[in-house]
Amino acid sequence: MKLYFSRNLNPRVAVAVARHLAAPVDYVHAAPLDPSQQEKFRALNPNLRVPILVEGDQSLWETDAIACRLSQLTGSDFWRTGTAQPEMIRWLSWGTHNFVAACDKVHFERVTKQRYGLGPIRDDLVAEGLSGFAEAATLLEQVLSGRDWLVGSAVSYADFRMASVLPFADLAGLPLSDYPRVAAWHARLWQLDAWRDPFAGLDAPELPEVPRADAPGAKPRSV
Repeated sequence: MKLYFSRNLNPRVAVAVARHLAAPVDYVHAAPLDPSQQEKFRALNPNLRVPILVEGDQSLWETDAIACRLSQLTGSDFWRTGTAQPEMIRWLSWGTHNFVAACDKVHFERVTKQRYGLGPIRDDLVAEGLSGFAEAATLLEQVLSGRDWLVGSAVSYADFRMASVLPFADLAGLPLSDYPRVAAWHARLWQLDAWRDPFAGLDAPELPEVPRADAPGAKPRSV
């Protein structure tokens, strides 16, 4: 079984899940958009994106689906089932359309576009993203009062998914420290080896460098 990945946001989550669950996968770095690889990967994912999980002659794409499948394969409740499943799905859905979406809007402008030379930062979109971040983080700050994790008493996929962009929060200039409970929650995630450094020991080329969002003209660094 192979998990094709890169160091970008969604593949990072998929690799973190696989390593957290000690899933029996072979990790293969891939670049489906490379013209020399497109024919191979179009058959595995017509979107030409990673992550992709390949079992025999079957391929599964989309990070959430892969996390669900890996939890099944390892017999884990990391992907909650039973009565806890609706709550987990609620956080996956809300996060996708609110917290993660806001984080990603800022990250795309300040990090992704600069990393790949996709044009100047649009300050209006950054402002929209930061406004959405503030609104969503305020809600999370309330939710995380008196609890360590989003679903139940242990970490779940809902936590990994909600935090998708937060490993890049400093680079993107997301004001995480303004929300101490959210920051503490991510600090708990950061204590997990699989979340803090999912690519440890893997053949995974670093992403191109990008200047820090909060220091124009500063020396570029890679993440």
